[in-house]
Amino acid sequence: MRDRLKLAAVGGALVALFGVALGIGALVGDPGGDAVDAEQQSATGLSDTESGYTLTELTAPAEPNQPGTLRFRITGPDGAPVTRFRTQHEKQLHLIVVRSDRTQYRHAHPVMDAAGGWSIDWTWAEPGSYRVFADFVPEATGRDLVLGKSVDVTGDVALQPLPPPSRITTVDGYQVTLNGEQSTAGSELRFTITRDGRPITDLQPYLGAYAHLVALRANDLAYLHTHPQGEIGKTPPGPEVVFHTTAPSAGDYRLYLDFAHGDSVHTAEFTATATDSTAPGNHSGHHN
Repeated sequence: MRDRLKLAAVGGALVALFGVALGIGALVGDPGGDAVDAEQQSATGLSDTESGYTLTELTAPAEPNQPGTLRFRITGPDGAPVTRFRTQHEKQLHLIVVRSDRTQYRHAHPVMDAAGGWSIDWTWAEPGSYRVFADFVPEATGRDLVLGKSVDVTGDVALQPLPPPSRITTVDGYQVTLNGEQSTAGSELRFTITRDGRPITDLQPYLGAYAHLVALRANDLAYLHTHPQGEIGKTPPGPEVVFHTTAPSAGDYRLYLDFAHGDSVHTAEFTATATDSTAPGNHSGHHN
């Protein structure tokens, strides 16, 4: 995402990432972060229904380059629209959208009306099948949920292959380096951000953190959302941002690191392979 900070969120501020149902890392400024981590480290976003809550009435423009509105509701165990949500990372609901080939990633924030209807102005850039994830915490349960549903956008689709694993990527003139290995036993992922060879040491707060990380399992788009270790004002604002993650299974993942600098939000993308810590010859732990 390259939206200006003051414009990026529809009806509000910017978003959070990587805990998309594969798990939430240490939440910045959240004293209960460790407890949440243990509960959240599982594959989510694979269904439109969980624990009695359902992502329903999802509509969006049917064609690319056609301005319109993306709408949906969240219904509860009683079948009625849910209207009371806890605020998590400055928003009551985080919307993550990605095409089936893991491209066209977007993180946005719709607004809710009094009747529980969520909406956001929306235009698809390209045709294809898209997965829409709603990440939220119902006030009634206090438990983070991620529900997913697919939307088809008509037109000839040119799907992109999954890029090979890489330790370095560039975005908007920034170079981001990944150190660490994903593992089913848990491990640290360290991202170092530079520009023109100079370390970035003045990252801007973005939804209550210096960065957010979303991971999607490559084969089925299972969702994981994680937040960095440390706290705003106590942790140095770069050049390194550290996440503790636990992969729900071995295999390839697409990582999306969102960070704010120069009054803009930038998204660095990586392909990474998680190892199975229980397999013979594999050792769990932190790798740097």
